[in-house]
Amino acid sequence: MSTERHVAEHDLSKPHRDDHYLIMVAIGGDFIIDIDFEKNVVTAPAILLINPGQIHHIISTNKPEGWAMSIDPALIDLEFQSILEKGFNRPLILEPASAFYNHTVVLLEQMEKMQAAITNPFQMHISHSMLNALVGLIAGEVMAADPAGKTKANRATLIEQAFTELLKKHYKDWKQPAKYAAALNISVAHLYDTVKSITGDSVSAQIQQYGMLEAKRLLCFTKYTVREIAYQLGYEEPVYFGKLFKKITGFTPLQFRQKYHD
Repeated sequence: MSTERHVAEHDLSKPHRDDHYLIMVAIGGDFIIDIDFEKNVVTAPAILLINPGQIHHIISTNKPEGWAMSIDPALIDLEFQSILEKGFNRPLILEPASAFYNHTVVLLEQMEKMQAAITNPFQMHISHSMLNALVGLIAGEVMAADPAGKTKANRATLIEQAFTELLKKHYKDWKQPAKYAAALNISVAHLYDTVKSITGDSVSAQIQQYGMLEAKRLLCFTKYTVREIAYQLGYEEPVYFGKLFKKITGFTPLQFRQKYHD
């Protein structure tokens, strides 16, 4: 990572969204980055994860040093994806003297060298294996840093993870908790109790919040009208969509759009 390369190869200074994961490993410098309307101040050494679909842009940098990797979700194990998306919601601060830090830096240095030298006919397979090792290292560190142990693979967690995967796919057309319960072959009450115990929110609240987050992204990143956004997100009544948006965010859709662009 360097200021020059960011501008030349992938301009992160303007709000945008990608369909891949972005892992930033900073071993020097510091930067401020906005992710889904939240400002993150990152001081090296640290790791930052940006999930597919999240709107992000770098506000400022100061002598950045390290690596930024764009990763196709198809290359990351589903269990690792769940751990990262659930437990990696803020910068992961690194301890330079730790084995994890050393392993991470060595792997990244070797991956960079492997990517630059096209000499081995199995280079792609080797790079994917190294990537899997790196993501596994990070996922393990995220689990170890989770004080509540929420990423532990028990029955309740597996149900909540499966619900989240369904929510990402069907939030536009499945507005009722019963749809998700039926797909998981459990009762609505069981789904409610499980999701509430792990996340602290009800199933209905999770469905609404996911939809409103996408609404915020569309309001700030597209020129669609409020009515068009409501229809895109599965709300047949734009008036109801507007009231729900204000209830959750405190702003009308147009107020939020104006606030963001200001």
